Amino acid sequence: MRADQLTWNLVSGWHAQGEIPDKAGLVLYFGTRAALANGKRYDELRDMFPGAHVVGCSTGGQIRNNDISDDDIAAIALSFDHTKLKLATAPAVDAASSRVCGETIGRALAAPDLAGVFVLSDGLNVNGSALVAGITAVTGKGIPVTGGLAGDGAQFQETLVGGGFAPRTHTVAAIGFYGSAVRIGHGNAGGWDEFGPRRRITRSQGNVLFELDGEPALDLYKRYLGEEAAGLPGTALLFPLRIYDPLRPDSALVRTILAVDHDKGSMTFAGDMPEGWVSQLMRGNFNRLAAGAADAARQSVAAFSEPAGNDSVAILVSCIGRRLLMGQRTVEEVEAAGQELGAKMPTLGFYSYGEISPHGPSGMCQLHNQTMTVTTITEALK
Repeated sequence: MRADQLTWNLVSGWHAQGEIPDKAGLVLYFGTRAALANGKRYDELRDMFPGAHVVGCSTGGQIRNNDISDDDIAAIALSFDHTKLKLATAPAVDAASSRVCGETIGRALAAPDLAGVFVLSDGLNVNGSALVAGITAVTGKGIPVTGGLAGDGAQFQETLVGGGFAPRTHTVAAIGFYGSAVRIGHGNAGGWDEFGPRRRITRSQGNVLFELDGEPALDLYKRYLGEEAAGLPGTALLFPLRIYDPLRPDSALVRTILAVDHDKGSMTFAGDMPEGWVSQLMRGNFNRLAAGAADAARQSVAAFSEPAGNDSVAILVSCIGRRLLMGQRTVEEVEAAGQELGAKMPTLGFYSYGEISPHGPSGMCQLHNQTMTVTTITEALK
């Protein structure tokens, strides 16, 4: 396996660190909505890598090694020696059809030698929990599914995903990795602190929350946010909710808000908000967030039998809420992850509206919010 990084900016266009490989099988790219919307950057990558699957999405910021950028497009070309790849795409019509969308992706990729799936999804029109559940219902729970929901900074207006075509809205794209040679590691961690009372979810529908303890959920949320409530839904990224099944303490997940309905007093989240589960507000701690990123990276390389190097790649997907909270200190979480991955491993990634990775305690592939997730990919030597 070989990994070659590329960047694009307005001044110099595309720039590669070395020679552009002529046999790349997969090109991943991440950029802002403004940089990707006209489709020209995709066309240029398509011309450079005519034999590759070209897959990417809009973001809330790009990660490249130990740097974070809002202006450049970060890309990487992956060349595999013994691994087959397959691209699947499906329309993401709305949240209600997310499971069907996932099942469509799963059926397209399912095979006896499927080793893993990396998925990029529209970030505003999808119930990420249902999407992942649909994929794993077909591929099986033993196949790792990682990736994330596309972002749009703190604007929440429109997200774009491209998979064999120029980036567009209402789209999910996924790459399947096949064969016994590929090794896919994964890890996720948070670093948020709980505060305030615990409240039971008493009325919800899918990823829409209506009531906590019998009261309108949005009213309670506004009460705790105070003056910050004027900036909803953006300010909600700083105060996510931790939810868990009281009968299964290991089921804890973090959820963040995508939209609010002031008339109905409801909040729409990136993933399911099951009735009967318990919720609690969270707030960030800079040191713990950075430590969480390091933990996620450590988990992702734990299964590798040999130290990973430049014949591997790490894909970092972190939540936009973490970036908004940490501000200029956001680079600390990227650097913390990089220290665990090692200086030789090329890394790229993006800030998202939701992260997809197996859940640590349960092992089930799920949607996460407000976490750092790390996917590492390499091939075994033959």
